[in-house]
Amino acid sequence: MGDWLGRTIELDVTNFAHGGVSVARHDGRVVFVADAIPGERVLARVSSDSKKSFWRAETVEVLEASPHRQPHVWDAAALDRDPVDRAGGAEFGHIELAHQRELKRQVITDSLARMARLERDVTVEAVPGDDERAGTGWRTRVRLHVDDQGRPGPFAARSHRVIPVTSLPLATAELEASAPLGERFDGYESVDVLNPSTGGVRLIVGNQKPSVITERVGEREFRLADSGFWQVHRGAAATLTEAVQSAIDPELFDPQAANLDLYGGVGLLAAAVADRFGPSTRITSVESDATATDFAAENLSEWLGARAETGRVERWVAALAASAGTSERERLARATVVLDPPRAGAGRDVVEAVARLKPAQVVYVACDPVAFARDTALFADLGYHLGGLRAFDLFPHTHHVEAVGTFTRT
Repeated sequence: MGDWLGRTIELDVTNFAHGGVSVARHDGRVVFVADAIPGERVLARVSSDSKKSFWRAETVEVLEASPHRQPHVWDAAALDRDPVDRAGGAEFGHIELAHQRELKRQVITDSLARMARLERDVTVEAVPGDDERAGTGWRTRVRLHVDDQGRPGPFAARSHRVIPVTSLPLATAELEASAPLGERFDGYESVDVLNPSTGGVRLIVGNQKPSVITERVGEREFRLADSGFWQVHRGAAATLTEAVQSAIDPELFDPQAANLDLYGGVGLLAAAVADRFGPSTRITSVESDATATDFAAENLSEWLGARAETGRVERWVAALAASAGTSERERLARATVVLDPPRAGAGRDVVEAVARLKPAQVVYVACDPVAFARDTALFADLGYHLGGLRAFDLFPHTHHVEAVGTFTRT
């Protein structure tokens, strides 16, 4: 392999893999190649020998272009730059927006077929306004890393090398205009730039003390720490609110059941449930971050049946399953569980703990299709079938995609 590292090879790109890279073969060996599109012939530089079973490579020239190739939306990540100098975070920027969604659809359906033995199709839906902006101008949060000269910028693709840039086309116009791209931040590791829906743009430099911001979703406001988690796309919170509300089968929903919002953050999806089903809705939001839980309690305070608890989800749910008495088990069996885990997915411990509660339905919000497919297989083995499924392009010009699925007992 050492003889090939750094060499340029000609590749016919055949298909697409999760993670934002395409797949080719060279002398029978799998090559994961960046900045290419299935159907293209490219010259690519071999960049990694970390695994004997496959290589990694970066496209340096396109010999036969896909009809779906477009000029990159970000010059800092374009093909005319050396691969080591390309900014990361827009790995689909060279692909037409409609075809990006087709590739994301394929990843979801292929993952479900491969990992869950489930043949399902889905349409990847655009967030309103994204097509009009060609998939740019949506990021409300950007982390800039600082190099050893104090210059801020994104990391290079698949690297921790800071790339100074002059533009941030995926960011909202307000954020891009305020981002301190030409300034120096000696002694700091990072600068976060936020453009919440109220209050204007703000910077978080290093480990400065958090302050409170307000995000508005429709007519509702949510308070949270500026260092806390919130959906990055300007329209994501509203999109997921509607998606979760629509995913719940009203025939199976009981406002007085022991409804749960797991990985609840500051209460966005618990509020979505309560807004749809009324002020008498009982729902408990569970989140491991104590600061977020405190904000969730405040954000959910208008519903008398809503509460927020701090705890690791797998431990909290397992303890609930072990301690629930007969009446509590009856309320859990009528419950709706909203599950919004991190990118790694819920995992076996959480899925098994949730299944032991025997809820009427589970609404799963997934930000990783492979993790979602793995958890779908776990739920199936425990008697829960995937019914409704939608997908949303909450991260244009990247490989990320969000899915919302509903599981019910078989």
